[in-house]
Amino acid sequence: MTAQTANTSESKTVVTRFAPSPTGFLHIGGARTALFNWLFARHHGGKFLLRIEDTDRARSTPEATEAIFNGMRWMGLDWDGDAVSQYSRIERHADAAKKMLENGSAYRCYSTKEEIDAAREQAKADNLPTRFDSPWRDKAEADWPSDAPYAVRLKAPREGETVVNDQVQGRVTWSNDQLDDLILLRSDGVPTYMLAVVVDDYEMGVTHVIRGDDHLTNAARQTLIYDGLGWATPSFAHVPLIHGPDGAKLSKRHGALGVDAYEEMGYLPEAMRNYLARLSWSHGDEEFFTTEQAIEWFGLEAVGKSAARFDFDKLANLNGQHIRAASNERLTTACVARYTVREGHEMSGKQKTDLLAAMPGLKDRAKTLNELLETAGYIFATRPLTFDKKAQKQLTDDARAMLGELTSYLLEAKEWTTEELETITKTFAEQRATKLGKIAQPLRAVLTGRAVSPGIYDVMATLGRDETLARISDQST
Repeated sequence: MTAQTANTSESKTVVTRFAPSPTGFLHIGGARTALFNWLFARHHGGKFLLRIEDTDRARSTPEATEAIFNGMRWMGLDWDGDAVSQYSRIERHADAAKKMLENGSAYRCYSTKEEIDAAREQAKADNLPTRFDSPWRDKAEADWPSDAPYAVRLKAPREGETVVNDQVQGRVTWSNDQLDDLILLRSDGVPTYMLAVVVDDYEMGVTHVIRGDDHLTNAARQTLIYDGLGWATPSFAHVPLIHGPDGAKLSKRHGALGVDAYEEMGYLPEAMRNYLARLSWSHGDEEFFTTEQAIEWFGLEAVGKSAARFDFDKLANLNGQHIRAASNERLTTACVARYTVREGHEMSGKQKTDLLAAMPGLKDRAKTLNELLETAGYIFATRPLTFDKKAQKQLTDDARAMLGELTSYLLEAKEWTTEELETITKTFAEQRATKLGKIAQPLRAVLTGRAVSPGIYDVMATLGRDETLARISDQST
């Protein structure tokens, strides 16, 4: 029996890694895997490494690599040391394959692609398993053809079982007669993914391999490679995949975009960390928590086996909570940057000052930074304002006349503060025997151009005396 043993001890530094392929953006599933590795390493005071698995030269691109870097930086998942290129280590992978040839845990396979395909077709026709059993497995060196290309195959055990004691999935076993002699080194000298991962993880000192459970079968095959090289295996932890709201595997139709898209949609990185951490991991009933708390609490024992469902409403609600918890200064800076990109020019100094002053009221309702900036639109609006349809409905002739009357009251304000403006408006409503809402709604419309806004007295205070009265004057009779 081949059994997994961990190359760690309680006193050894924990080392985790995230190893994406640079063939596209950093997607949500990958970001969650990176987060779990990062949290586990930071919880234990260990190291979190980044390896770019770029051996597939046809599909790997510098642009995708940079997108991964940018996604990691935005998520706040800092890695220790320089990112490692797997392609730069192919000589080390080849050396490992040669070592396995020398110790008898691998063999030369001279079978051609045509021979392998034909054997599999025949097995399929005979209703037999299509696993290829190489005729070269037990050939002596004297039988090797001279100067013919060959692949290096793992000499997998044919009896017993391979066991992985997974920290999430528990004890998982495979019958060895179901595991094939996988290729370690192709006939062109290029190492395969299975070999490269084992060599890199071992030489980088990785103690815990935390990845999606779609790699669980790979753990069995990689365990055999570790055994063949005489190396102790790391601790494996295969976490369940993320599904869409309908229970199907998360895909683009569910909105499975890169993390850069979530940044553009106005989500905060701490909210993404919070939400992704809660997908298949929990700490009691805690839903909202800081990154510092996540680091303190995180452990593999609390990772469940069931697939998590990505819920955009929950993400938005959680993001709203993080917006309310963020400092006004930080949110203002973020909104200023978004405004510059959107409008193609910077805010004026006064607009920045007004935005900062309005931020306490603005962030109470917003669920994203984009909503926050949209709600602050009245600060950047110029006279004469344009009105949306709902706002237009508020501006009846009676409402315009009423606002004209309100102006005389507002002119008496000694201090242009939310408290005094609220007192004046309530007094006006009482003297007219009018419900406050009948005044506030057209007032909101005339000041912001919309039927929804932050608190109307906050709006008036932010705009200031002159701008408030001028906007009312534009529409009142």
